[in-house]
Amino acid sequence: MERFADRRVLVTGAGSGIGRATVHRILSEGGTVVGADVNAAGLAETAAQAAEHGDRFSTVHIDISDEASVQAGVETAVRTLGGLDALINAAGILRSAHTHEVSLADWNRIITTNLTGTFLMIRESLGALLETGRGVIVNFASTSTYFAHPYMAAYAASKGGIMSMTHALSAEYAKQGLRVVAVAPGSISSDMTDGRGPGLPEDADYHLFTKLMPLLGKGFASPDTVAGVVAMLASDDGAFITGTEIRIDGGTHA
Repeated sequence: MERFADRRVLVTGAGSGIGRATVHRILSEGGTVVGADVNAAGLAETAAQAAEHGDRFSTVHIDISDEASVQAGVETAVRTLGGLDALINAAGILRSAHTHEVSLADWNRIITTNLTGTFLMIRESLGALLETGRGVIVNFASTSTYFAHPYMAAYAASKGGIMSMTHALSAEYAKQGLRVVAVAPGSISSDMTDGRGPGLPEDADYHLFTKLMPLLGKGFASPDTVAGVVAMLASDDGAFITGTEIRIDGGTHA
């Protein structure tokens, strides 16, 4: 299957987890990809794993929470690719705490990285995406947008903002051929969620999480589970999908 044989794709968060899995999925389907991340070591590992794809994969350092970094990084990526057909906004951070103990600095860091960072990537990529007449943006929301995920108020707020922005952008640019969609992963194993990845409080009440287990499988799913859906949405198989989101959680919130 070569759904991306003529597609140029920029993927953020490419240094680990779902972002890395998305890079590999799109490369396997013939795409040309620039992977972006703030984590140089993670990007290098992704590049090593993608060596078989030759010059169809390259990397760029982008800190999505920094406007200047985004501007320079997107410019480099578009120049490297010779244009841009799809932007996959997989980068983000997850921090957990009792809300009454969350500092303003921590709140701002989560909102700035997840929500503002996604906005900055979109703003800087729009010109190139609109030139194609068939551009696609895939944003990353979360099941925490709709359902109670304790100790994650800031994260949930950031992802809810991404969801709302996805709907607004889809309407604004539809007549110019741009599709804007979102995925809402949940119960996915990644660097962000494994072990104590979310940094849950030491006195967290784990009974609050009993409903956060998937119906399918025997536990959390691999990042590849999300990458497959992202690839569908970013390809022509998703040509009639915009202004909406797909929840990927194995029935956790059925």
